[in-house]
Amino acid sequence: MKALQLKEYNHLEIVDAPKPSPKAGEVLIKVKACGICGSDIHGLDGSTGRRIPPLIMGHEASGIIEELGPGVKGYAKGDRVTFDSTLFCGECRYCREGHFNFCENRQVLGVACDEYPRDGAFADYVVVPAIVLYPMPDEVSFVQAAMIEPLAVAVHGVSITPITIGDTALLMGAGIIGLLTLQVLRTAGCGRIYVADVDEGRLKQAMDFGATGTFNPKKDDIPAEMKKLTGGLGAQIALDAVGIESTVHACLYSVRKGGNVTAIGNLAPEITLPLQHIVSHQITLRGSNASSGEFASSLQLIQSGRVDVDSLISKVAALEEGADYFTRLYNREAGLMKVILEP
Repeated sequence: MKALQLKEYNHLEIVDAPKPSPKAGEVLIKVKACGICGSDIHGLDGSTGRRIPPLIMGHEASGIIEELGPGVKGYAKGDRVTFDSTLFCGECRYCREGHFNFCENRQVLGVACDEYPRDGAFADYVVVPAIVLYPMPDEVSFVQAAMIEPLAVAVHGVSITPITIGDTALLMGAGIIGLLTLQVLRTAGCGRIYVADVDEGRLKQAMDFGATGTFNPKKDDIPAEMKKLTGGLGAQIALDAVGIESTVHACLYSVRKGGNVTAIGNLAPEITLPLQHIVSHQITLRGSNASSGEFASSLQLIQSGRVDVDSLISKVAALEEGADYFTRLYNREAGLMKVILEP
């Protein structure tokens, strides 16, 4: 089969790879669309340690069932499906509790690290456990379904954040996850949502998606502005879709006493925290890890039109063009956000 393989760091190449076969409990998917994720871009140069070559990357995907492995029930050849990139076992304590993102036997599609290698979906075919499949409504296209994984990340982050109808929210970051989170916050009933980013083009997109207002950290004192907008109190909630010290601090200093901060992004492995401020203001800081079963609700959000993913897709291209688009995304080409590859 044809596949886009990371042959060595900073070098992607179309190769003829063996067609995988499904084992018991697995299905073979004919891939129809697969999105280039920011984590794939960061893995291109080896900086994350989670894309060790040779590897077929790709985990934001959709397709058609080609073959069922032994014991798979409830699905048939030809079914349109998308699938969770977190390959969980369904049997460990965390899975039994519904916390699939904490699975003790967790693997991630398209990742190769010290613990395991798992080829992904930048290929004609990919094998996944049937337990991670989600049937696609007819109204959702394969390209749209390739956006389900990042949308599920946003839905998970919002769902674990205590929100009361009418709350004021601050959102740091207007990348793909940030702009999806903005839309999900609107569906959750937030009254006002302010978005911060250093890219003015992304801030304009945030306004198009319904942000109440925007800030640029290069010129705005975000905590001070949030206090002005909330009668000196601060926002009830803040979410960080970036994950560096300055954005986390902006969230912590922008919420009111008793406020809630949710960290979705994690670009920096370590940061310092203003502990006395957190304690004295009784602020809750929580992390949001990937997603945990939010694919079905994410499909419904797209199907119903409550979340617009089409406006975030910059380009749909052939798999053979993948190496070029990886380079352009790695170099942060202006105006290029989400690229979907079609085998």
